[in-house]
Formats: sequence, C-alpha cells, structure tokens
Amino acid sequence: MKQAATGVELRRELGRWAAGSIVVGTVIGSGIFLVPRAMVQRVGTPGMVFAVWIFGGLLSLAGSLSYSELAAAMPEAGGEYVYLREAYGPLWGFLYSWTQMWVAKSGSIATLATGFFYYLTNFFPSLDRVFYTVRLPLGPGGGFLEFRYGQFFAMALVMGLAGLNYFGVKLGGEVQVAVTVVKIALICFIIMVGLGFGKSHGLPAQSAVPLTGAGFFAALVAALWAYDGWNNVSMVASEVRHPQRNLPLALIWGTGAVIAIYLLANAAYFHVLTASEVGASPRVAAEMMRRILGEPGAEAVSISAMISIFAALNGSILTGSRVPFAAARDGLFFKAVGRINVHYNTPAVSIFAMSAWAALLVLSGRYEQLFTYVIFASWILYGMTAAAVIILRRRRPDLERPYHTWGYPWVPVVFVCVALALILSTLIDSPRESLMGIALIVLGLPFYFYWKNA
Repeated sequence: MKQAATGVELRRELGRWAAGSIVVGTVIGSGIFLVPRAMVQRVGTPGMVFAVWIFGGLLSLAGSLSYSELAAAMPEAGGEYVYLREAYGPLWGFLYSWTQMWVAKSGSIATLATGFFYYLTNFFPSLDRVFYTVRLPLGPGGGFLEFRYGQFFAMALVMGLAGLNYFGVKLGGEVQVAVTVVKIALICFIIMVGLGFGKSHGLPAQSAVPLTGAGFFAALVAALWAYDGWNNVSMVASEVRHPQRNLPLALIWGTGAVIAIYLLANAAYFHVLTASEVGASPRVAAEMMRRILGEPGAEAVSISAMISIFAALNGSILTGSRVPFAAARDGLFFKAVGRINVHYNTPAVSIFAMSAWAALLVLSGRYEQLFTYVIFASWILYGMTAAAVIILRRRRPDLERPYHTWGYPWVPVVFVCVALALILSTLIDSPRESLMGIALIVLGLPFYFYWKNA
C-alpha cells in the first residue's frame, strides 16, 4: 500500500457527542417524513409497517454491533474501506471506495438534497417547475429527463456544506451537534402533537395489498433507506477522540435511539391517519399535522424536515469524503484526493470532489428511484463488511479488539444472510436501478489495476 508522504495528518477533534450526533443526525434525514407511504403501499397494514420498521431497525443494530468491533480495532479514516481491505485484500477496499464515491455515498447525498428541495416547494412551489426536458430515456424509470429549478438550489446546498466542512472537522462536528439537537426536539414535538392531540380515526386496519415476500423486501428497502447512515461514523474514525470507547458507544446507542424515534413517529402517523391515507400522502408527517393544526402544522413539518435533512447532509459530506481520501492515500485513487489542507487539516480535495459529483447526481432522478439505487449498492458491501468480523477473527486472532461483537457469531451471520436476501429481492423488484449499481461497481476494475500498477 502506498501511503502519501506528508507531515500533515487528520486531527482527532470529534468527541463523544459529535460522534453520536453523526450517527443520529446522519440517519434521521428525509426518510422518516417520506417513506411510510412507500412502505404501506407494499405491505398494506400499519401492523406490517411496524414489523418492517422493527425488522429493519434490528438489522441495522446487528450491523452496528458488528461494525463496533471493527471500528474499535481499526480506528482509521475510511471505515469499511479499511475493514474490507484487511479482510479481503486491496481490491475489495478499492471497490468499496469506488462505489461510495460514484454511487452509494454520493447518491445518498443527492437523495437528501432532493428531499430538501422537495419540502422547500411547500413554500416556493415554482421550484418544482420543469424548465427543460431531455427527450431521451435518461430519467427515472426510463422516462424523459426533466430539469427543475429546485434541483439547482439542492446542488448549491451540497456545495455550500462542502465549503463549511473544508474549514475543519471540529467546525463540522459542532454544526452537526447543534443541528441534530434542534431536529430531535422538533421531531419529538411532532410526535407529541400526533399522539397527544390527534384524533384517532378508530378504523380497523384493512389491507387492499396482498402481503408477499417481494412486497416485504421492497418495504424493507424503503425502511433501510431511512436507517441508512448508522455506519457513517466509522468513516471518520481517525478524527474521533478515544475511538476504542466512543465509536462503539456512538454506533450502538445512536442506532437504538433512532429505532425508538422512528417507531414513535409512525405510531403518531397511524394514530391520526388510516393506512389508505398514509399510502396516498407523499408527505405523511405534514398531512398528519395539517389534520391537527391546519396549514401552520404542515409548514412546521416542512421546516423540521429541512432541518433534519440539513443535518444528514452535513454528516454525510463530513464522513463520506474520508473514503476516497483513504483510497487515494493508499495509491488507489486520484493522488490529489489524498491531500490534506495544511491550514484546516481536512481532506479538502476529497470533500469537494465527492460533493461536486453528488450535486450532478441531483439531476439524475427523483426520490424513490434514488434511494433504491443507493440501498442496493450499499448493502452488497455492508454484508461483506459484517462477514469481515468473522474472517478477521480467524485470519488475525492477534488483532487487539477493545470491543467484541455481542452475540458473535450469530449477529453478523444473521446480518449477512438478510443482506443477501435483500440484494436478491431488490435485483428482482428493481432490476434497472440494481443493474446500474452493479455496472458502476464493475466499471471500477480497470481503474483499480491501473492505479495498482502505477
């Protein structure tokens, strides 16, 4: 491995609260406000929606338990890049960094930015106006590619947060803590209004949708998009103070807090709205608050959603940019991406490179197409990373492990099995988006051999 020759390194300036805020703040983005609609359309009843949320939450917790062992043992920049490199060799670490750069993390940032402008249209409807159409099958679902004014606002937001993170990880972490506290308070307010002041519809749960395995896994994809990001703090492990203690705490307790918040939010939604109303509303939380407080309630949800997305965007840019940086430091990506700014000790080129590509992806499609695209690519490598816990126990028994995965080996085994089932189901249910994700991963192979031999 080719390490960059420089005396400038990243600094450990993120404390326990910043690490926890990266987990909670990055996970809770736009998903909880938008995906219940897609979930109920797939499984039909509130009871099944809750089952999917619980299953997805426990799966994410199993991932957090597995990642905690790896993060505490190898607290380096890049997260999964490091774990896959050590367990399977540099090719798999590279493919992870390649996927994060071009598909998974950049696509996640683009999806969050799309969700931000989606809510901003409540106040400025003209942002959703199509001003130009490319009459070629390049858009979502193979349709025409449409450009909206709001997409350019979303692109500017991404680049603005890239600029903020350029000025130091400490500043980015402080912003993350502050915005995460505000957004949790606002979401708790929405939950209390729904459960405390909302009038129950009192109708029995009826399903017009037959429950199928494909429907369950399609709903699970939506739920896992809402849970996605629990692993992000591992990417910035080289900048977390006392990582052997703070990383497992942030991963496990942060994921547990998100599960509780999501279940309470859905309890509020289904307390006020019927399953058919949830399935018909693209903005479920806003519709619930409109029933109780009128238009001011719906507008309060839009503001809460945008603050929530802002925190998730900041956390995603802060952490995701460390993955191509780590690959570049090993000589497996563009050399400039591995540079550290001498004034602010940040991977400045990597921050702006990933953000610029994510901004371009904003033009590629709408919300549901983007999260399917992101989840499929991510879970191929999530499953391999969880399996790395078992592989490294056998291959490197001498590795110091300050934390051992609870429930080993069954927790990582279950995670890997469900990840495999999810990947196969998504490939069948959304073949276009899935095949695009696979193609972009495979496209990295010639670049790997070029950089390896350079």
